[in-house]
Amino acid sequence: MSSSSLPKTSTTPPSASASDAKRTIFSVLLAISLVHLFNDSMQSVIPAIFPILKETMQLSYTQIGWIAFTINFTASIMQPFVGLFSDKRPTPALLPLGMAFTFTGMLLLALAPSYTAVLVAVVFVGLGSAAFHPEGSKVSNLAAGNRRGLAQSIFQVGGNAGQSLAPLLTSLIFVPFGQFGAIGFTGVAAAGIIVQIFIARWYNGTLKSGALSKKARVARAIKPELKQRIRFAMVVLILLVFIRSWYVSSVGSYYSFLLIDQFKVGVGEAQLYVFLFLAAGAVGTFFGGPLADRFGKRNLIFISMAAAAPLALLLPYANLLWTGILLACVGFIVTSSFSVTVVYAQMLVPGRIGMVSGLITGLAFGLGGIGALVLGNMIDAIGISPVMQICSFLPILGLLTFLLPSDQKLSEWTDGASD
Repeated sequence: MSSSSLPKTSTTPPSASASDAKRTIFSVLLAISLVHLFNDSMQSVIPAIFPILKETMQLSYTQIGWIAFTINFTASIMQPFVGLFSDKRPTPALLPLGMAFTFTGMLLLALAPSYTAVLVAVVFVGLGSAAFHPEGSKVSNLAAGNRRGLAQSIFQVGGNAGQSLAPLLTSLIFVPFGQFGAIGFTGVAAAGIIVQIFIARWYNGTLKSGALSKKARVARAIKPELKQRIRFAMVVLILLVFIRSWYVSSVGSYYSFLLIDQFKVGVGEAQLYVFLFLAAGAVGTFFGGPLADRFGKRNLIFISMAAAAPLALLLPYANLLWTGILLACVGFIVTSSFSVTVVYAQMLVPGRIGMVSGLITGLAFGLGGIGALVLGNMIDAIGISPVMQICSFLPILGLLTFLLPSDQKLSEWTDGASD
């Protein structure tokens, strides 16, 4: 990334002018997306190291599920609270501070001598993620101008790209170097801290301009009679996040084991197929935002589930060649709504950007962690192939999207509240 793409680093932090409210500030968006890539690539180290830990520490699928649950639940349960705190008291320093937690987690993971020590390490990584995501989403919103879907996609594509690296990390780092290979990611965390300092300076300057307080006023404009309908829509949206997270978790955490068991491929080769799924998901995330800006956010959320459903049903019965093709297609489609879901939630509860973003992205992590834990127990009980066949039905539940209000209805609610 060139120096010109980073926010200004002069001694006087830049502040947002009135025209900045409509201007998309790509330098900030690219910088926060880069840090999102750093953050989620380090978080992806955890599932990447699963095959190594399973072999060296003789872990069961249930124990692997507990590791996935620990990091995802730690990141999940803290995010809404961090977001709620930052909505009331914006704190740019949380950005570099969160990356410092991740640095500590990577160091502990590389040196962890036992299963318990691994769990402690992933708690630190989870806390770092919890501190980053709500504030990072808020920075993305402030820099979005009038292109919120695109801005959120740029922000989220960094994270999804980082997550997609997990299988490659297994093949290129953890197979040859083992658990100690995690030590290299302390350098990634250190680079992330530096970039976060620059972003925090821009964020602080924007706060001084009053741009965030202007956005927050909308939160107090919602009519009381709409609150019940908004709560119902939020419950439906959370249920859709639950469905998508469980499906993505089933593929990201365990599909490599199915390939190893069913097709007798090696660990490295099996991880490459999972990489296809996750990398295609990163691409889908990028295109999802602009498409939602044009065709509607609810429409995109529905299509991402409905179009993926038949392909997901075919996946467990495909040969090795078609497994790769289907994984890429399903990954692209089902993940295209990730950033869109966050923006839709922000439209449901305007002015509570940090809390809502933390809730939705936190639930994605947390529910994925719960899914990994439940699926691990199921695999130990009935085998991996039947569990993957059961998971293939999850995208069908995307039909629940029809219970959400349309984008036009959301705009009417907000406009009516502002009258």
